[in-house]
Amino acid sequence: MFRLLRHIPFLQAVLLHSLTAFGGPQGHFGMMLKTFVHKRRDVTEDELLDLNAFCQLLPGASSTQTLTLIGYKRGGIPLAILTLLIWITPASVLMGGLSFLLNFYYDQSIYQGLFRFVQPMAIGFIAFATYRMFGLAIHNTITRVIFVIAVFAIVLGFKSPWTFPALILAAGIATNFSDKRIPQKGTPPKQVKWGNLLIFLVIFGLAGYLSETATKQNWENRKIYNLFENNYRFGSLVFGGGDVLMPMMYDQYVLRPESKVIQRNGRDVLKMTNEDFLTGYGLVRAIPGPVFSIGAYTGGMVMRKEGVTMHLAGCIIGSFAIFLPSLLLVLFFFPVWQNLKKYAVIYRSLEGIHAAVVGIMGGATLYLLQSVNLNKVTTGEMGALMDLGVVLLTFLLLRYSKLPSPVIVVLCLLPGLFLLG
Repeated sequence: MFRLLRHIPFLQAVLLHSLTAFGGPQGHFGMMLKTFVHKRRDVTEDELLDLNAFCQLLPGASSTQTLTLIGYKRGGIPLAILTLLIWITPASVLMGGLSFLLNFYYDQSIYQGLFRFVQPMAIGFIAFATYRMFGLAIHNTITRVIFVIAVFAIVLGFKSPWTFPALILAAGIATNFSDKRIPQKGTPPKQVKWGNLLIFLVIFGLAGYLSETATKQNWENRKIYNLFENNYRFGSLVFGGGDVLMPMMYDQYVLRPESKVIQRNGRDVLKMTNEDFLTGYGLVRAIPGPVFSIGAYTGGMVMRKEGVTMHLAGCIIGSFAIFLPSLLLVLFFFPVWQNLKKYAVIYRSLEGIHAAVVGIMGGATLYLLQSVNLNKVTTGEMGALMDLGVVLLTFLLLRYSKLPSPVIVVLCLLPGLFLLG
């Protein structure tokens, strides 16, 4: 306990980050760079790049896993778990609260006004992270080639679940064709602790068994088991972040209940309306924190007809189940990754992996800029010009000012207040 007390300033920084980190995994990376590298120096730029690259190889919430590993490097597993809880709680509470709020009141104008410039601001953070990391990771012909290929691959295949891990694996292989660079000899890895992976697999199997049994035997609270299994499965199998998670959830909760098989069997499955799902989909992009916090919203929405207690339980279980796999996987595989890095073949791979990650950020910047609608910028449309202005303002403030990320977020949100009038 006393060891954790010295980490209170770090946990305070995590809380502030959770309240101001907009823009999904790519935007979160730019804010982590500003807060935990440049301001607090919890990790170096190279270490953050390495953590992010590693997390891109795993299923689950990559920005959540990256932040969890920063806590792990500072204070081991206890601090990693505290970091995770502090990071996910604000967004999960907001999204769970939204599922209650929709029963009484929802004003679309607030979303369209106050959060109008969230995405352009996030693009500015991603562009800044790309700029800073380019000089660190791109320094010879092979890394330049990898960077360019990664940029084009992301622009063309941003929503594919396999684009991110495939790029990283291919880049790691590419920089191993020459052993003249980094010819160090590896040392035998330490013994691997299988506990976390075993827990992950046992929970996966047990959740599936209990969910199916509860449905077939018509248990009284069977939907709780179904909800846990659904969200644990999402958190275990999703590569590519929220852009891949959302279609999986949409299929599970909106399309599947309307399928002929479900209708014919008359099964009372977890379900949502198309409008309710899209409302949550839009607002989770506009609030700070992890996109996977939509698990709290969908958990509440599919349980809200069961009463207030079950509605609240749905929010809690939906959030807990979707983040649990990310924690177990990252805490198991990271020590393995650290051991493997001692081998020259893995160490050389990092050169290509880091270049691919920077290319992914660059490609994400270009892909998301399409939402600014550049052709309308050239014709002078005011909305498009304002979006582009927020992108440039965010980048310039990050590049040339010493303002902390939360202040920059507030400055970029202020123009949206005028749209509420």
